[in-house]
Amino acid sequence: MTPIVFAGPSLHGIASERLAGIDLRPPAGKGDLLAAVQAGGQAIGVIDGSFEYGASVWHKEILFALRRGVAVFGAASMGALRAAECAAFGMVGIGRVFADYEAGRRRSDGDVAMVHAPAALGYKPLTEALVDMDETLARLLATAKIDADIAGRLGAAASALHFKDRTWPQVLAAAGIDGAAKDDLTALLRAHRVSIKTEDALALIDHMRALPAARATPPAFDFNETLFFREMMTASARRP
Repeated sequence: MTPIVFAGPSLHGIASERLAGIDLRPPAGKGDLLAAVQAGGQAIGVIDGSFEYGASVWHKEILFALRRGVAVFGAASMGALRAAECAAFGMVGIGRVFADYEAGRRRSDGDVAMVHAPAALGYKPLTEALVDMDETLARLLATAKIDADIAGRLGAAASALHFKDRTWPQVLAAAGIDGAAKDDLTALLRAHRVSIKTEDALALIDHMRALPAARATPPAFDFNETLFFREMMTASARRP
């Protein structure tokens, strides 16, 4: 059984050797997970997913997979959101980002959203996710590389920006930091950048690689095939 994982920017820059033994696919959109189940997938991980220029992966297709005994995992980004939303039905969340959403410490989908390059450029991140900015600031504060005032100002500025504008230069400008202080902080932030999205994504990869071969026991809940879901099933069956 080869685990199927949908990912993009959260795994940008990770060496292919680190992802060996995984059927790595582009970020999940509507119908992708269903198609994977129909093709015989037995273990599926969702890390990244479509959300603006294409319909997002449906909760219904996740529930369909779970009811069929397919093990479904989520982490880091869209996967963490869907895992928090579907945990009661058996989807398994991995990592810090998932834990924060499940516990209610985070509520906005925008905290994991980011702009990235297309597949041809390896989904290179073009902005920073708020979860990564927050973690970078937290670790710098914990190691006394910045003080609480600067961390608070930068964190507040990052949170107030739209996800498409979240870059460190934009955050520093919004926080009113310029001159030599801006140059010093820019260098510091670049040198100590942290991505818990990537950390969580790799944790999911490791977890799935270690899964037993046996198929999961389906959770006990009623799955209702709505008209819209049946239409998705038909469309999925017609995929090349």
